[in-house]
Amino acid sequence: MSTAMLWETYYTPTSIDEAVRLLAEHGADARVIAGGTDLMIELQRGERSVRVLVDVSRVGGLDRVRLDDDGLVHIGPAVTHSIAASACLLVERAFPLALACFRLGTPQLRNRGTIAGNLITASPANDTIPALLALDAQVTLRSERGERAVPLAELYRGVRRTVVEADELLVDIAFAPLDADDRGTFDKIALRRTHAISVVNTAVVLTFDDDQVAEARIALGCVAPTVVRAKEAEAALAGRPLNDASIAAAAALATEAAAPIDDIRSGAEYRREAVGVLVHRALGRLRDGSEREELPREMPKLWGRTDGRFPRLAGETICHLDSGPEPIECTVNGENVAIAGAGGKTLLEVLRDDLGLTGTKEGCGEGECGACTVLMDGIAVLACITPAPRAHGADIVTVEGLAEGDELHPLQQSFIDAGAVQCGFCTPGFLMAGTCLLEEKPHPSHEQVVAGLTGNLCRCTGYYKIAQAIEGAAGRKGEPA
Repeated sequence: MSTAMLWETYYTPTSIDEAVRLLAEHGADARVIAGGTDLMIELQRGERSVRVLVDVSRVGGLDRVRLDDDGLVHIGPAVTHSIAASACLLVERAFPLALACFRLGTPQLRNRGTIAGNLITASPANDTIPALLALDAQVTLRSERGERAVPLAELYRGVRRTVVEADELLVDIAFAPLDADDRGTFDKIALRRTHAISVVNTAVVLTFDDDQVAEARIALGCVAPTVVRAKEAEAALAGRPLNDASIAAAAALATEAAAPIDDIRSGAEYRREAVGVLVHRALGRLRDGSEREELPREMPKLWGRTDGRFPRLAGETICHLDSGPEPIECTVNGENVAIAGAGGKTLLEVLRDDLGLTGTKEGCGEGECGACTVLMDGIAVLACITPAPRAHGADIVTVEGLAEGDELHPLQQSFIDAGAVQCGFCTPGFLMAGTCLLEEKPHPSHEQVVAGLTGNLCRCTGYYKIAQAIEGAAGRKGEPA
């Protein structure tokens, strides 16, 4: 586990105005963090260096999705993918975005990663960018110099490059909601069904006039330095019915719009062919009216008994230095703790090195395996990519906190009874994810159990006994996977 300090100063402001002031004060030395699911990995790999982090995730009201008086849908900068995928407004009036958020990552990652962060990271493989581009979204950037609205199509300068200035904060994402005559969807191809970056992705929004397509917007990701629109394919659909011929023609034209590269995840030629497949598939689902079948309802989010929103932090801005005296004060397994000199560490490092709670494991250090899953304010998160100062004022539960004295937690006992342990390294993460799942859904279906475990990897088993143990703890007889 890395012990190098990843930053020097970590601010937790409690208002947008204070966050903007800090960005103006520190300029290019500062970086905004909310979920940090991309940024933390970049810092740990040494791909990015930063002196100051400004955490906006504790500012009240930034995690809301609303339809405002201006007739637009507004998404706050702290709205997580998990909140977005479950928001009725987005499911009903911005379906491509809700589906993209559901298809992104795993429950633990979706609980921390934000849509705003996905946009600012500016990777052409990021799933929410095509969805929002097809929805014709715009973002609002604020600094002490004022506010400016930027259409999403004008936000990007290249791979991981945007027009956002060092002192600007993305404070809003807005777009017109889909009406009764509009329909849209999202699709992607990745190296595995969950927890994988897109090889190719697409979002499609169509406006119908009776049985003809009046307008089409098709956005393609992973096929150019930025997410692009397939303009010729869009024009070919306009004024035509959505049938086999028009779908095939549009898919072929979308393929011509792609200019992909070879990289570690795919070859350019495969990507080019995949564009046609994805666009054809998306248009076919819109024609058949089956696109909403891709977003299962009642899937677990690993929110426990919460609504998926972390408590706000009131009072003045808090500052933690990488090795300063300001302690991180929080509750861990029911006990109040104060850890000094840990401002530049991850939550995983603090739990293991400073508090001696070694049950939480580091399997990958990059949010890939789930072995470090803990509960933060009742929500499952990954400790390896959570900054330690983010735990200030929070309630943390690790695997050591599940048992009550000498009495094991029912899920721990069920793991023993089902023989759900082999090497045991990944077991703490499964126990924490399973505990959160059962708090959210006391009697989950087998499909819900499997979905709740998609963020946890085991190198020894076929997951059968793990799923059976969770089902057993829920008072149901386990069924074959």
